[in-house]
Amino acid sequence: MSEVTVGLSGGTQPPLRQIDMAMRLAKTPWFDTLWTVDHFVGFFPKAIWDEDFSWMAKPGTTPDAYYDYQTLLGYLAAKAGNVRLAVGVTEPIRRHPMLLAQAFLTLTHIVKRRPILGIGSGERENIEPYGLDFSAPVSRLDEALQIIRSVFDSAQPVDFSGRFHQLDHAEMDLRPGPVGAPEIWVAAHGPRMLRLTGTYGDGWWPTLPMTPDEYSGRLHAIRSAARLAGRDPSAITPGYQVFCVIGRSERHARKLLDSPPARLSALLATDEVWQAAGLVHPLGEGFGGMIDIIPSQYSSGELRTAMAEVPVDLLADLVVWGTKERILDQLRDYVEAGLRHVSLAPVSGLVSRRDAIGAVRSLVWIARRLRSGR
Repeated sequence: MSEVTVGLSGGTQPPLRQIDMAMRLAKTPWFDTLWTVDHFVGFFPKAIWDEDFSWMAKPGTTPDAYYDYQTLLGYLAAKAGNVRLAVGVTEPIRRHPMLLAQAFLTLTHIVKRRPILGIGSGERENIEPYGLDFSAPVSRLDEALQIIRSVFDSAQPVDFSGRFHQLDHAEMDLRPGPVGAPEIWVAAHGPRMLRLTGTYGDGWWPTLPMTPDEYSGRLHAIRSAARLAGRDPSAITPGYQVFCVIGRSERHARKLLDSPPARLSALLATDEVWQAAGLVHPLGEGFGGMIDIIPSQYSSGELRTAMAEVPVDLLADLVVWGTKERILDQLRDYVEAGLRHVSLAPVSGLVSRRDAIGAVRSLVWIARRLRSGR
């Protein structure tokens, strides 16, 4: 089996001690990268955030408290050692492209390995409620990638005239530190985003469900775009953040698929995914999943009704699930399709404390075997 690196989701939510624990785990030999996220709010709606939904929803807690990821990466940089630091992902609507470039250039002077600027077109929940414009997000990203790549690759001032950004001899004299320029990983799924990844990206960071064959096809599109741009296709790292449900047995894993957190994850899939299964998305035709959802706009009744309409068989097709042995086998199929860096997001850890502890132990077990090729 080809060499695979494994990332760990460190989160960006209080308490800080939880993130420190994730860093300590990331520094073990089996992990490579610690991933943060850039959110104002989360995907778990407050309207259903109670102990019937998750053991973590204690009274007085909120699913919408997030640290600023740039400040947090600065804090983690002093602790990281040989762990790579990454955001997966930010976007260029709330944060100007030059600000993103400056932040990650700064990190290269603090850390021991090249940091990863994971970037996508954004999610509506972090944009529209704050009075920002979410129109043409892919076009905005296209311009931002051109600007950021120019800053990383050249010491020259940037001149840029676009629809969203106007730069007139914009200087960024801060150059990469000893580790070299930051890497850009693009959260891409559709054809245009895949082309942007091949044209500007150092890595690919998808999150939406896909089969190994679909993964292979999209990776082929990225590499074709890289060739057209005169870039080395093999220099782009194929990654994947995989939502998973890990059980102590097949029967237990199947039961976890029927849990509220797992059912909600199915609502975060697009209407296109539901239509492919011959179903209508409970939140409406054309619904864009995690890109479109603004959780605060739904009542508890609406969400619980929608979650009740999720077929467990659909969930079984949307997430990687089973025992740790079965999940490892499924990941190997993606490795055969080209995957080279994976980070597992165990939805099942939200169900109970025991499942959370079991998920962490399983992540370590899976990471050890992926890294060793066993």
